[in-house]
Parts: sequence; structure tokens; C-alpha cells
Amino acid sequence: MDVRTALKQGIAQLRDANVPSFTLAAELLLIHVLGRDRTWLYAHPEEPVAISDVEKFFVLLRRRAAGEPTQHLTGTQEFWGLAFEITPDVLIPRPETEHLIEVALDRLALREIHAGRKQTLAGEGLLIADIGTGSGCIAIVLAKELPGARIIATDISAAALAVAQRNAMKHAVAGRIHFIESNLFANLESAPAMAELAAPVPRNQAPVDTNLAANIAPGLFDLIVSNPPYVGRREKDTLMREVRDHEPELALYGGDEGYELYAPFIAQAADSLKPGGLLVLELGHNSLPAVQPLLDPPCWTNVGVTNDLAGIPRVIAAERA
Repeated sequence: MDVRTALKQGIAQLRDANVPSFTLAAELLLIHVLGRDRTWLYAHPEEPVAISDVEKFFVLLRRRAAGEPTQHLTGTQEFWGLAFEITPDVLIPRPETEHLIEVALDRLALREIHAGRKQTLAGEGLLIADIGTGSGCIAIVLAKELPGARIIATDISAAALAVAQRNAMKHAVAGRIHFIESNLFANLESAPAMAELAAPVPRNQAPVDTNLAANIAPGLFDLIVSNPPYVGRREKDTLMREVRDHEPELALYGGDEGYELYAPFIAQAADSLKPGGLLVLELGHNSLPAVQPLLDPPCWTNVGVTNDLAGIPRVIAAERA
């Protein structure tokens, strides 16, 4: 069997199973099996495929047709132009979450302009928290974009933190991201001191700390970002099976309605931000009416909402008054 035939059969099998984006899924699975890229795939349609690779490909096709996400089968997902390891322990990064990073970087740059400082933002002196880091994609992208910043990334799931650590090491930013197992902000008061955050971490090591002696005082973060759980459990039966049956519930559901987590999150963020510090949150498709009133004065100012490409309010940002 050659590449063209394998791909055609894969596309047909996934189409018949009503798999979303069946052509892309078949391409990604074949690329994964062959260890090639998409350009090679279409430049070598007559290249023979080894029998063992054909068998692996069709095993993956059957699993995808049964509902397993493509990202779980390949173990990877691209986000912000970077490849991230993905397992069933973490939420699969979505393109919409890139808006969260865009807003955070834009708001930081705008703050520098208003303060009369240089407009080239490298993040020197910034302390950032990514709450509910999952795969680590947000923290890692911010570490790449802001090489002078120090970042704390938390998650309630130790398994998710292990994935995030591996991703941080893969992208060579583990020395500037400190991972903490925590339910929202609960363990930040036992986070490492600033000197410890700045200390280099060996390339092959990115420790998770749950019992650290030195404290970070309240109100020291310049930026808090999060893509919190915001799906309502009432919506469970309406979710795609790939999401409902295969992604971690801890990362998906924010309560029966989906927006219950925002109130305690925003209250804790207010205590953890410096005056003038920024809070940037991803929103569920219907959560803006419940979330926006939580960012009213006197605690918050300069509230802004950003829509995604579908016109859905996707990111809300505010400044600690």
C-alpha cells in the first residue's frame, strides 16, 4: 500500500464514522505513524508504506472512529506555533486560548506605554501566575514571550503538573517556571521566595513543590492568567464525545452552570495582585453576564472584553485598582 492509498482509506473510514475534520485527523495520524510532516505526505504519494505502519495506522483510525481525540493518539497538539505533549490528564489546548495570551501581552505593553517606559517588553521584574496550568501551554508561551519574567504555574492535578513540567523542559523554560500543586490560590502562600524563583533549575529537573518554607506575601503578582474550568455540568450531554468521554473533568466543569468558579477565583486574585496588576481570564461561551459584574469598582478598573473569531466573548481582562 502506498501513501496515497493509505490516506484515502483513512479519510473514508473517519468520514463514515462522522469524525469531525476527518481529513485532517487522517493526515495527522498517518504523519504520526510515518514520522514525517504534511509536506512530505503530499510530495510522496506513491511511497510504499511498510505493512507494520499500515497496521499501526488502521489501529489508530479505529480508535479515532470510536471517539478518542486525535491529540491523545498522537500525544501532541500545536499551540502558539509550539508542539505540546498532551495526555488524557490535561485539557487539549484550543486555538481560542491564544486570545488569552494576546490580551495579556497587549495589556502589559499598554501598561508600559502609560508608565512612560520602553515599549519593547521582555518582562524584566514581572511575577506572573498561571492558575490551572494543565499542559503548561499558557505559562510556557508567556515564558517564551517574556524571557525576563518569573512564573508560577499551579494545578490541582499532580498528573497534569507532570505533563506541564515535561513541556517546560522540552521548550527550555523550566528554569523560570515554578510548578505548585494547588487548588486555585490555596498553596501560593507557601510558594518559594523571589530569590528561589530566580535561581536556575537544572535542565533535567523542574520540581513540584507542595511544602515550601519561604512565603510570597499577598499582592505581589503583576499578572494572573487562567483558563479555568467553565463548562456547566448541565451541558455534559451536549458535548462532543471526544470532550465528554476523554478530557479530564477537573479541567472541564466549573459547576452546574459552568461559571461558579469565577467568583472565588476573582476574589482570591484581588488579594494576590499588586495595585495596577492585571487579571486575564478565559470565558465560557455564556459566562460573561455572570462574570463581568464581579470585576466592578472599587476593586477593579479598566475592564475589557475580547471576542474570539466566532464573535463569542472569550477573554475578560481587568486591572487591580
